[in-house]
Amino acid sequence: MKIIIGSVPPLKAQSQKVTQGNNSFIAAQLLHVRPPRKGISGPSGMERRNKPVNDPLIGRVLTLMVADGRQLPADIDSGRYEVSLRFVRR
Repeated sequence: MKIIIGSVPPLKAQSQKVTQGNNSFIAAQLLHVRPPRKGISGPSGMERRNKPVNDPLIGRVLTLMVADGRQLPADIDSGRYEVSLRFVRR
């Protein structure tokens, strides 16, 4: 495991935009794995979050870092994308 403290050096400006195909692979680094969220009850016994969360009980939450964010679609926050994972041991 490699732990880096500090900031990432700035990337060099590119003159061309990175083009993407439908089956392009983007390299990412796995930063953290945690169990799914559980309900959080407030003092009155009601859920404290605004939206109800139904995470699968056997699921895992992965935190990934993509080194070059320009490879990601501009509207990645829309949630209209399906993500496939392939794990390769180093």
